[in-house]
Amino acid sequence: MTEVLTRPAGRRKFELGKSRKENHPWEIRVVKHPERSTSSHFRAAKKTAKSILAELEAEEADPPYGPGPWEMHHGGSLWVKAADGWRMYRARVGIEWSAQFCADPAKVDRLRREAAELIEAFPLTLPALDELGYKRARDLLDTPITDADGVEAWTDSLFNSCVPLSSPDHSGVLPKAAGEHHYPWPIKAADFFRYDDFELWVTLPDGTNAGVTPVGRRGSGDGHVRIVHARHGTPAGDALAEAQRRRMMAVVPPDSPIALAAFEQQIPRGAKSASGPRRTRGRGSPNGARRGTPS
Repeated sequence: MTEVLTRPAGRRKFELGKSRKENHPWEIRVVKHPERSTSSHFRAAKKTAKSILAELEAEEADPPYGPGPWEMHHGGSLWVKAADGWRMYRARVGIEWSAQFCADPAKVDRLRREAAELIEAFPLTLPALDELGYKRARDLLDTPITDADGVEAWTDSLFNSCVPLSSPDHSGVLPKAAGEHHYPWPIKAADFFRYDDFELWVTLPDGTNAGVTPVGRRGSGDGHVRIVHARHGTPAGDALAEAQRRRMMAVVPPDSPIALAAFEQQIPRGAKSASGPRRTRGRGSPNGARRGTPS
């Protein structure tokens, strides 16, 4: 089954149906996904990751990106066993499942070598994986990747496919949540270390969303915020692109609705400016991940 996704002239929403022509015609075909069976590599990796996460929960240790339920993200998951338990490092890059079909085996092999070098520094790792039944780990780390089969095995392995993210953090879309699949990692990453009472993602007056950060350290009383991500083609996106072209920052004043929204939990109700003394209180984040606490 094939449908054509079109955006009629003068409309903002996309529609499924027959093609419509414009001055600059284009179309995206939304097709039925080919049957995608879970590979044996991914089944084994997920089973092992779930066992590791169960150990972390039993030890009351913090999972890498907060509590479950988790979805396994192909994001470069380098699991190692240290003397005090399991840890997960991120690889230089992760290989998303669909990206394997453009992956150069020689470049993926470099990821394998880098993973092997890291895991060699944690000698408890391979014996612990053996105990969990993931006995293919040694072969994956020792076998050079030279073809598409090797790329597939690595892509779906424990060392790439098992970054445990909540569904919102994995594939959420604003205004509900900023998923890693849709928002740039340098900005999305702040969701995992920001203060609970600072809103990283705000809704702009035009209804789109932006990522913002303070311009000064906590306690400075400065209510200006810097726009660090905005949708291309919007006023905020255009301003951000122009600022970057000039090697400058796109900053909004403390009395703007953007700054007021970002600092909403730190300023008195009804405040007209985000500058000035702050009240700080922690609050659980919308996607359930554990965040920093106020200083």
